Amino acid sequence: MPEPQHPDTTCSTSSSGVSVWATAQSAPASQRQHRYTPESTSHPAKMLPAVAAHAIAHYTQPGDLVIDPMCGIGTTLVEALHAGRRALGVEYEPHWVQVARDNVALAADDGVPHLGEVYSGDARQLRTLLPVEYAGQAALAVTSPPYGPSVHGQVITKPNKTVQKFHHRYGNTLDRGNLANIGHHRLLAGFTRILTALRAFLKPGGHIAITLRPWREHSELIDLPTQILTCGQQAGLIPTERCVALLARATDTELIARGSFFQRDFIRKQRDTGLPLHLIAHEDVIIFRTPNQD
Repeated sequence: MPEPQHPDTTCSTSSSGVSVWATAQSAPASQRQHRYTPESTSHPAKMLPAVAAHAIAHYTQPGDLVIDPMCGIGTTLVEALHAGRRALGVEYEPHWVQVARDNVALAADDGVPHLGEVYSGDARQLRTLLPVEYAGQAALAVTSPPYGPSVHGQVITKPNKTVQKFHHRYGNTLDRGNLANIGHHRLLAGFTRILTALRAFLKPGGHIAITLRPWREHSELIDLPTQILTCGQQAGLIPTERCVALLARATDTELIARGSFFQRDFIRKQRDTGLPLHLIAHEDVIIFRTPNQD
């Protein structure tokens, strides 16, 4: 059967070997149209469907199992199912578990050839959370760590012209079981545990694609991509590629940013203080593979 193609998954490779994924040629809302429920838009840190679709098309074959241990609204699962793959996800927040299940059900209603499953629980406990029959079965994992306070959300302008922010949290901010609420260094330790547990469910030589970006905390740059690279190595994974997934539309001469209200507002405020920042135009995609034999 022909390899499924996503309209935003073309890529180019520079002479230095860095792959650039043109994953924002259409707007995020257009990418999600008809494949995701309206409630999906309320998640504060959604993965672009084209990013997941590109990784799935590049690192798997039809019928392979694709897994996401922190699946959110189920973007990885939905794109895997529509590409003719099997899909398995885990999500901690009960609300997003239900949204992910609804999106998987929507894919089934569209006639995808495989079923997807969403488990509720803490991804740090993957070994006891997932059935043993999935051990060593996945060809690919696609996921993203939580961004804590740097997530976006939605806004509404009130009659007095004040702006109210909403849908900008993963869940209960007092829940210390959520990795987004436990501080940066504990987040890294928890993500290392997840990657270590994830190895048991990947085939020898299977791949893990992690999408992420730096963020600023009190104007200080947090180099999350490099830190996650270290987490993967500590988990016994082998780094193979560091790619660029565009969040801006590429034309022949320029990148046209698709920044959210919060990004634009943050950049404006930082420039007012003299810090010459620009809108984020891409996410890093760190690619690992598991050892050929454990």
